[in-house]
Amino acid sequence: MAKKQVTKEKKLRVTLVKSPIGNQQTHKLTVKALGLKRMHMTITHPDNPSVRGMITKVSHLVKVEEVEE
Repeated sequence: MAKKQVTKEKKLRVTLVKSPIGNQQTHKLTVKALGLKRMHMTITHPDNPSVRGMITKVSHLVKVEEVEE
């Protein structure tokens, strides 16, 4: 029987570093969908294409770090 390999899931730590005030409505809604409510708030998300797409859209407002858990 083959042994299962335990791989650590990659996660992304997203921090809001710039206010979405004065940006497009879609950018404000994307920041809200990421779960960021206040400046310097940090949220951890799974590393998948949908989250990567949202981060790309608001890359000028957030700081992203890759973490392994």
